[in-house]
Amino acid sequence: MSTNVLRTSEGWWVVRGGRAVPVDTKAMTTAELLADRAAVAAAAASGEAGTPVADLVALSPVTTPCRVVAQMVNYRSHARDSGFTGDIPPTFFRKASGSVSGPNDSIVRPSHVRFLDYEIELGLVLGAPLPVGTVVEERDLSAYVAGLVVTNDVSARDVQLTKTQFYESKSYPTFTPTGPYLTLLEPEDFAHFLDLRLRLSVNGELRQDRTLADMIVRPAQALTLLARFQTLDPGDLLLTGTPGGTALKAPPKAVEKIGALLPPAAKWKAFFKSQEKNPHYLRQGDIVTASIATADRRLDLGEQRTSVTDAN
Repeated sequence: MSTNVLRTSEGWWVVRGGRAVPVDTKAMTTAELLADRAAVAAAAASGEAGTPVADLVALSPVTTPCRVVAQMVNYRSHARDSGFTGDIPPTFFRKASGSVSGPNDSIVRPSHVRFLDYEIELGLVLGAPLPVGTVVEERDLSAYVAGLVVTNDVSARDVQLTKTQFYESKSYPTFTPTGPYLTLLEPEDFAHFLDLRLRLSVNGELRQDRTLADMIVRPAQALTLLARFQTLDPGDLLLTGTPGGTALKAPPKAVEKIGALLPPAAKWKAFFKSQEKNPHYLRQGDIVTASIATADRRLDLGEQRTSVTDAN
């Protein structure tokens, strides 16, 4: 059975229902906590009444610095929204770990960003080293993945598209809200992976809603592909892609063909002029709610609630 762990400025807590029990550990980082699973198990088995979760201020359960790697266009619904047809080659990109923020922290839009987008993603937290050359089979996934987190791959689309620059557009501070829980898994929990449902709402309006069954490259294959060139260590984070429903969508094919004939500056000017009419981009005061769980709540990664604010 999975165990939900919360992190606050006071330390680590095991969550049981609406209450949390402190973990007796000296662990300061996620990697150190994963190496002290006995302390987590002891807290989970404790008869202590605990503290109301509502009284705690949750931090990201993934501590930084760490590696933050993400998969691009990894849900069929997102591929359709993005105008992709045919086979999509697996693609990875990096995010600065300085973008990781807490599950209730504000998302801060930089002053030069006009088109701020959301992307709910399942985050895999590594529990063991993944050396270059590792081949991960489905049956081996529990040997490498210790837990799961809710993440939001916030994106500055005007930076991403005009510069074809993923690293900058997705790495500003607060651009990876993470948590509230680190859901530590037991081997039997991996059988329920595809039942996990990702849901994201903005101001109460449901924007994204898909299960992992919509995923193109699943975690074991993704880790194998990543290990062709990238080492990962305990506590590192892999974002596994987002389903359809983001604010950004590919223009109609006819418009796209016309745009291809224009000089780049004119093309992007016309594209972003059309995007100004799109009400789905995030604006100051918006409330973004994101959750990941199975229908039976066997796996429940909790809910993050973040507000959008403009930089001063």
